[in-house]
Amino acid sequence: MNKKSQILTLAENKVRSGGYGNFSFRELADEIGIKSSSVHYYFRTKADLAAELAHQYTDVFLASLNDEKAKQQESSAIKLYINMFKAALEKDNQMCLCGLLGAQLDALPEQVKSEIKRFFELNINWLQQRYIEEKDMTAASAKAKAIQLLASLEGMMILSKVLDDKTAFDNIQDYI
Repeated sequence: MNKKSQILTLAENKVRSGGYGNFSFRELADEIGIKSSSVHYYFRTKADLAAELAHQYTDVFLASLNDEKAKQQESSAIKLYINMFKAALEKDNQMCLCGLLGAQLDALPEQVKSEIKRFFELNINWLQQRYIEEKDMTAASAKAKAIQLLASLEGMMILSKVLDDKTAFDNIQDYI
């Protein structure tokens, strides 16, 4: 893994466990074993790093929804989507990066806000298309359902962490 990838991976883990304020360039550099100036070589500012992190997170998340192996393991794309949120919490014990940053939106730099908005818009659009395909819904009702599901999943992640109870996801299928 190259230094830039190491920085992004470490920053993602820190953000997903504590938000935007949970890392500094100096901390990242110390943990990786490089100079702080090396972090600045790849990312001019913390906002640049967080924006790229959110952009990459969105791309990887959406790409994994199109993974053929993952698709074959689920009866529907919507169930696959739900299980990706559930797995993030169960396996990694971490929140959705963009959901966590979305809760901090008012305190974030503009370029980070833009990437968080991109995550939610692309996810809503993806879900909307799946509701149209799988449930034969109109575009308007599919979009409303997509927003409802995404909000429910983000909220369930929060409640699961707060209540230390990951079984909340077990009944989400009822909301599809």
